Amino acid sequence: MIAYIIRRALYGIPILIGVNLITFVLFFVVNSPEDMARMHLGMKRVTPEAIQKWKQEHDYDKPLLYNESASGFDSFSNTIFFEKSIKLFQFEFGSSDSGRDIGYDIGQRMWPSLAIALPTLIVGLAINITFALMIAFFRATYIDYWSVVLCVVLMSVSAMFYIIGGQYFISKLLHLVPISGYDTGMGAIKFLILPVIIGVIGGIGSGTRWYRTLFLEEINKDYVRTARSKGLSENRVLFQHVLKNAMIPILTGVVVILPLLFMGSLITENFFGIPGLGSYTIEAINRQDFAIVRSMVFLGSVLYILGLILTDVSYTLVDPRVRLS
Repeated sequence: MIAYIIRRALYGIPILIGVNLITFVLFFVVNSPEDMARMHLGMKRVTPEAIQKWKQEHDYDKPLLYNESASGFDSFSNTIFFEKSIKLFQFEFGSSDSGRDIGYDIGQRMWPSLAIALPTLIVGLAINITFALMIAFFRATYIDYWSVVLCVVLMSVSAMFYIIGGQYFISKLLHLVPISGYDTGMGAIKFLILPVIIGVIGGIGSGTRWYRTLFLEEINKDYVRTARSKGLSENRVLFQHVLKNAMIPILTGVVVILPLLFMGSLITENFFGIPGLGSYTIEAINRQDFAIVRSMVFLGSVLYILGLILTDVSYTLVDPRVRLS
C-alpha cells in the first residue's frame, strides 16, 4: 500500500510540471511582463525605467522559458519559468505581484470556502441519495419517468439562473437573508444560507440522476433477486443491500472531491461576495496577478492528484476484493 501511494505521488510530479508549464504559457501568451507592469503601476504613460524597476522588484526581468545568453543548464534555470516554478514544488508561494503574502491569504480564505463547500456537499449528498432511492423504488412508473425528466431539466439550467433567481426571490423579495457579503464567527451563517441552498438545488438534477443509475444497476444484480426470493421486503432490499453496495462508487466519488473543497467556487463566491479562494482566484485573474494565478492552479492540481490517490485507497477500505500492491 505504501509503495503504491509513493509510486502514484511520483507519477504526479510530471503532471504538475506539465500543468505549471501550460498555465505559464497561456498566461504569457495574453500578457507580457511589460503589460503586467503597466497595469500594476496604474499609469497610462509609464516610463521604461519604471517598468524595468517593477520587473526587477518582482523577478520578471529574465527570459520567460529559455535564456539565450546563458549556457548549459543555466539556459533553462536562469528563466522566469524555472525560478517561479521551483518554489511552488517546495510549497513556497511567495508574494503576489501586489506585495501580499500568498500563503497567508490562502490560510485565511480557505475557511470561508469550506464553510460553503462542506454543508453543500453533505446536505446535497443526503438529498440526492434520498431522491434517487425514492425514484428507484418507483422504477418503471410515471414517477420514475417524470422524475428523470425533471432531473434533465434541472441539469440543463445554468448555475447563473439559480444564483440570480435565488438572490432576487429569497433576498430581494422575501428579505430572508442578505444578497451578498460575509462576516466572521456565527455572523457568517446568515450570509452562507443562500449560497448553500443554491448549491444544493443546482446539484440535485445531476446528482439524483447519477445515484439513480447506480441504484438501478445494483437492483438488477443476482444478489438482489436472491434477497427478494427469501421474502425480504422492497424497503429492506433497497436500504440493506442496494444502498450498501452502491456506497462503493458513491464513497469514491465523494473522496475524490474532498481535497478540492478547499479551492472554493469561482462563480458562487464571486457573486455572493464571499472572501474565499474562488473569489481570490477571480480577483487575481482580473488584476493579471500571475503569482496568485499560478499558485492557485498548482494548489488545485496537487489537491486533485491527492483526491485520486485517496480514491484508490478508499476502494481497498470499502471493497475487500480490491487490494493495492
